[in-house]
Amino acid sequence: MTAFPHGRDGRPTVVVSAAALAPEATALLERAGYAVVTTTAYPSEAELLDAVRELRPVALLHRQGHINGAVLDAAAPGLRVVARHGAGIDGIDIAAAKARGVTVVRAAGANSRAVAEHAWALLLGLLKDLPSIGAGMAGGKWEKTSRFTRDAEGRTIGIVGYGAIGSKVAGYAEAFGMPVLAYDPHLPGDGLLEGGLPGPGERVGSLADLLARADVLSLHCPLSAETRNMIGAAELARLPQGALLVNAARGGIVNEAALVEALDSGHLAGAGVDVFETEPLPQDSRLRNHPKVIATPHIAANTPRGAVGMATGAADGIIQVLAGRLPALKGAIVTLGEKTPLAGGHAADHAATHAA
Repeated sequence: MTAFPHGRDGRPTVVVSAAALAPEATALLERAGYAVVTTTAYPSEAELLDAVRELRPVALLHRQGHINGAVLDAAAPGLRVVARHGAGIDGIDIAAAKARGVTVVRAAGANSRAVAEHAWALLLGLLKDLPSIGAGMAGGKWEKTSRFTRDAEGRTIGIVGYGAIGSKVAGYAEAFGMPVLAYDPHLPGDGLLEGGLPGPGERVGSLADLLARADVLSLHCPLSAETRNMIGAAELARLPQGALLVNAARGGIVNEAALVEALDSGHLAGAGVDVFETEPLPQDSRLRNHPKVIATPHIAANTPRGAVGMATGAADGIIQVLAGRLPALKGAIVTLGEKTPLAGGHAADHAATHAA
């Protein structure tokens, strides 16, 4: 059994499912009277079970691994809240938490600017062929007259998921002179700006319509039963010849085998991928070294401001919920459990939209 040396000093414990937490978030929790205990990186179910059985936490702060019904049961009866370090909640069994009366919160929007910037960096790298040009320079080439890259201006970008991140990507695209299309069936239909969006772009009614018109496909939706393998061989084939794909949302939204096939065939000109179906990405994955892929290790949110914002947002969610108050971040509440009735406002006002 893994030894967990902290949390036996009489203070209620918060278990972090990762090897580290931003010091600012640890300080917030400790000032509020909680002991903070970390696991290893990407903890297995067995390690999480050991941790919660030994420490009996009042809260889990989820960064890595999976929080399922077995983990929730092992932490009973004291567990009252699970907080997500970020926005994506696919690593938490929400139905299991709801059935057990456990509140789930997230740091909604805390990393949105960092992720949007990273997605845009991936896109610019693809448009300008930066990896291959850089490799050529390192190998002694000077392609001044023989190499041409792509313009951003005038190229249509299709954004799937128009939440805090997708809307920022749309703003960057507008600044570059790119027509913006957006598909998000979860956006409300009324009270929005012209075009049916709370920001720049044209709202389209179907994914098929967006794919047929998009020179660039940028994904910013959560992973769910609805979106798993949403972009497969048929969807990729709908994109125009030479299109580009950027996925800084979640692995599993894009069928990776279909993506590699579309790149190999030349139908797609390139892909920028920060998230993968299996993480860490297996060493033998073709996405690691494909010449048309810019791959990064799920680091889109890893800026100082983004990392601290996610950590402190999750920590504040724990503190507020355990005190019977609403978290400060709008959209923080994913599901409100019967173990944590909140005062001072309506939980519905802070309900998560589940946009990535």
